[in-house]
Amino acid sequence: MDISTTTHVPPSAPRPDADERRTARGVTRPGDRIFLALSRGSGILLLVIMAAIAVFLTYRACLAISADEGNFLTTFEWNTNTDPPVFGIAVLAFGTVVSSIVAMGLALPVAVAIALFLTHYAPRRLSGPIAYVIDLLAAVPSIVYGLWGALILVPHMQGLYGWLDQFLGWTGIFAWNGGAPRAMLTVGILLAIMILPIITNVSREVFRQVPRMHEEAALALGATRWEVVRMAVLPFGRSGVISAAMLGLGRALGETMAVATVLSPSYEIQASLLDPGGGTFAQNIASKFGEASVQGRDALIASGLVLFVITLLVNGAARAIIARRKEYSGANA
Repeated sequence: MDISTTTHVPPSAPRPDADERRTARGVTRPGDRIFLALSRGSGILLLVIMAAIAVFLTYRACLAISADEGNFLTTFEWNTNTDPPVFGIAVLAFGTVVSSIVAMGLALPVAVAIALFLTHYAPRRLSGPIAYVIDLLAAVPSIVYGLWGALILVPHMQGLYGWLDQFLGWTGIFAWNGGAPRAMLTVGILLAIMILPIITNVSREVFRQVPRMHEEAALALGATRWEVVRMAVLPFGRSGVISAAMLGLGRALGETMAVATVLSPSYEIQASLLDPGGGTFAQNIASKFGEASVQGRDALIASGLVLFVITLLVNGAARAIIARRKEYSGANA
């Protein structure tokens, strides 16, 4: 057989890779260009709004601080209608941080436990109604929580306060003098109830995303259900739980009406969580803004700037924690 008569097949032209094809489609299709412009514009608009808020708060805060006769960071007083005005945020910063820490300490373990129960322990007939009730808690307005706290929670806190004073009063943190239980512990409990749905819902969705093969591999090695949760579920959802906690902390830091309804404010730092007094940034702004003068409003805006900075620092710290622990999460597996 003559091999010279064999049909010669010319080599095919090199095919463009996926990135080149995607770029070509992006250039030729107007819908992609419109979507790109809209998404990019939305991101830029968000940055512009944040910058405008920061500039406004900084400008008005500078006007107030320049007229303040006290130390803005350390003064235990808030008199903006005197001449000259004397005010400071020491009590407000302390109360905001303490109430948020109490709320997070109470809400985070309970929320994670509820999320694990709904995703890995509860039967479907039970997990659905419980999840629905938790979702409803997130939709309740803060003023309703405040009214419930003032009318129901505060009168029923005396028994708990007495028990804490009897057994833990020696610590000083839980000493009680018998006054009305409108203190930081009550505020922390109320805030914990308010942020519980947020942390629970986000954690629940994160735990549902755990790859089934991770859990089956742990079971194949002889792990119990709790060991599966500890070795497969919690490491995978660690970053998501941290994000959920930061969302809840953000609401606890900025909660206004519920705290203003429950707390008995004063410009003194109490060593005990059971003694009435203290205050938060949001509560102080809500209670004093309506009757404040122009100078007083500038002072309130200055305190709002501090809360704004604290929120940014909290979010930045959360992102740093997530970035450090990302390699230990199962999300990259």
